Amino acid sequence: MPSAAYNRLKACFARIATLGECQAMLGWDASAMMPPGGAAARADQMAMLSGMAHDMLIAPAVAEDLLLADAEGEWDSANLALMQRAHARATALPTRLVEATSRANSACEKIWREARRLSDFPMVRPALTEVVRLQREVAQALSAATGLDPYDALMDGYQRGVTAADVEPIFADYEAFLAEALPRAEALQASRPAPLEQPGPFPIAAQRALCRAMSARIGLDYDHARLDESAHPFSGGTPTDVRITTRYNEDGYAQALLGVLHETGHALYERGLPEAWARQPVGESAGMAAHESQSLIVEMQAARTDAFLGYLGPVLQSSFGGPAAAYAPDNLARSFRRVQRGFIRVDADEMTYPAHVILRFRLERALIAGSLAVADLPEAWNAGFQALMGMNPPDDARGCLQDIHWHDGAFGYFPSYTLGAMAAAQLMAAARRDVPGLEAALALGDMAPLLGWLRTHVHGQGARLGFQDLLLAATGKPLDPKDFEAHLHSRYLV
Repeated sequence: MPSAAYNRLKACFARIATLGECQAMLGWDASAMMPPGGAAARADQMAMLSGMAHDMLIAPAVAEDLLLADAEGEWDSANLALMQRAHARATALPTRLVEATSRANSACEKIWREARRLSDFPMVRPALTEVVRLQREVAQALSAATGLDPYDALMDGYQRGVTAADVEPIFADYEAFLAEALPRAEALQASRPAPLEQPGPFPIAAQRALCRAMSARIGLDYDHARLDESAHPFSGGTPTDVRITTRYNEDGYAQALLGVLHETGHALYERGLPEAWARQPVGESAGMAAHESQSLIVEMQAARTDAFLGYLGPVLQSSFGGPAAAYAPDNLARSFRRVQRGFIRVDADEMTYPAHVILRFRLERALIAGSLAVADLPEAWNAGFQALMGMNPPDDARGCLQDIHWHDGAFGYFPSYTLGAMAAAQLMAAARRDVPGLEAALALGDMAPLLGWLRTHVHGQGARLGFQDLLLAATGKPLDPKDFEAHLHSRYLV
């Protein structure tokens, strides 16, 4: 039987998780509902909750129980190991620093919203400088406690067990692949008919109805979910109360719809986490790269197949009207599977998207190392983007101001996006091997067979396995970037 100390730890971590749920809901509200005048008070609220959770985690009683605790069985043993990891990371950080970073992140994020709208980097530079200063302090403290490089210590908070040394060769190989593959894909695309235009405008009310219906169709239960609007689409909330957002534009529906499909993938992962381990470390997701694989297996791997587009076309025509030819599967494929160099990460196609991530990975490492000053970020961004994509951003709104992450203190997060894309391709290949009739189901708009496979091999595993072990168990091998390249080859180079 588990020891009394372990049972006390489970009760303590459940309380900490509940505080985290409160923060998640306040964070969602700040992005989707809160009036601008509430920002200062919300920053105080978030900082207080962060401090409370941190104090609970570093309490002497927790340290004592971790020394005494004994757990039996694979799940309890994994849970205890994750408790020990969380405690070690937390004790490296004084409460003062935890609260200071929370306040600085909240303050900077609010300024960033206006700075991005105005394309005014100097407006947010002082606040971002403070965020970076504090993140360097956090990184140094975590490095001293874990023995990891400072940037790796930040990365480890988003995807445990993955370091910059793991990522560097993967990104270097992909950069070389892209340099050869992108011009070929562009040439092939130019040799073929351009997609027929789908006549607009696309009323926002119709887009809202479509997005809700499609997310429900692929498995999102609206008894446990909400769909709202925000400046930057995201998925948040809790496993029993997930919150997804998107943004709408009457000139086109694709950004809103594909954004909702992406966030629904995240939400389905949260909804599928093991209920028996709710509010325990082992009951959480396996990390942000694992999470991103779940959004992309829905949005990129499944929803853009010929089979699913055959189902989607009539749904779109019913929603917006227009000629049937514009919504034919081959025309939708030319629209949704179009390679196009652009400045905005969230609008990028799946072939060029990793270049956006590679740039951010390199810049944020330099910011944390101190070799790049915040004041020099726009110039470094533009030079890096020119080198990777052959384009120079015309303004900072389409350059270093476009993402929320750094302004909200999320350093070490960006590599998860491309690791997740690679994992999604690998998981989809395995699901196609394992699930009879998968393509036939997608042709009916039915993702239940795919979702069932993911429930078993990914969602239901919680955080019991690390990223590489999760892929090994699900697909028979750790991360293999060649699966992603093979996917891109079959979709864009033939």
